[in-house]
Amino acid sequence: MKQSPILGITMGDVCGIGPEIAVKALLRPETYDICHPIIVGDSRIVERGVRAVGAKGLTVHPVQKVSDALFQPGTLDVYEVPLACENVDEIPYGKVTVIGGEAAFTCVRKVIELAMANKIDGTITGPLNKEAMNLAGYHYNGHTEIYAEFTHTKDYAMMLADEKLRVVHVSTHVSLRQACDLVKKERVYKCIHIANNACLALGIEHPRVAVAGLNPHAGENGMFGTEEIEEISPAIEQARAEGVNVEGPIPPDTVFSKARGGMYDVVVVMYHDQGHIPLKVTGFVYDEELKRWNSVQGVNITLGLPIIRVSVDHGTAFGKAGNGTASADSLVNAIGYGARMAVARKKALEEKA
Repeated sequence: MKQSPILGITMGDVCGIGPEIAVKALLRPETYDICHPIIVGDSRIVERGVRAVGAKGLTVHPVQKVSDALFQPGTLDVYEVPLACENVDEIPYGKVTVIGGEAAFTCVRKVIELAMANKIDGTITGPLNKEAMNLAGYHYNGHTEIYAEFTHTKDYAMMLADEKLRVVHVSTHVSLRQACDLVKKERVYKCIHIANNACLALGIEHPRVAVAGLNPHAGENGMFGTEEIEEISPAIEQARAEGVNVEGPIPPDTVFSKARGGMYDVVVVMYHDQGHIPLKVTGFVYDEELKRWNSVQGVNITLGLPIIRVSVDHGTAFGKAGNGTASADSLVNAIGYGARMAVARKKALEEKA
């Protein structure tokens, strides 16, 4: 009998929706069909999340070691990372706080530590608030940079995924002006390989990689910019010569429709919003009549790390925190991707042995 991968799930910013969507995701019995989930956080906060969603018959099971977890539906295993707070019910919902930033960072640091020590097979991160984290004294642009530092990773990239559409970013949390300057042959070339390897890690045997242009119409042969000629095309040619099935540069206004339709398995994009916008247009569905999000899907995967990291593709949703209505769809998808990657990684290691 195959053993399910163990996935550590951080609770995120305690003032946001992270704890309650973790509870919702683990309320689904099918979650336990694909993995052994364990929340990394303060069990008192998880209990508060249980109350927020109105879940009945759940037992919160705090542990000091992963090996003490039960991994049973109806029991929420929590790897205890206690907050420096006597009464967690005094922590406000929906506000940027030092304790929210402190808790989010501490849990991320711990889940990385557990994965690096092979105590868990993958990490799933709940939403954090960058302002709160910086207020607490941790000056990072987001999860990706934390993971890069504490896993000692130099070459990494972000991949967003929703169903058939997957994108890998050449740059992320920088200004648009700076992003244009970061479109260099070496970085594009590395991202092509990272994207190709990510697809292989997901079990896609023969990945088809597309590379988006930076400029309108992918530069139109230099009429609207020369980055495609000077930086992007040479990177594509080098990767193709090494056996990668890669095409481009493809005009950004058509490449995502092609990928979503199945022509490509992944798209290398040049900057943050070039990749985020199409993913969120397809994965986020707002209902004007009901004044709420009907669907919040898509996941964020950090590539190039020695460990697996998958995250929700949304923020802390402070405006919804504590009322139990936030969607857990993105977290459920993240858990699914994390489990899939962990199984594929284990299989690859067994084949090498």
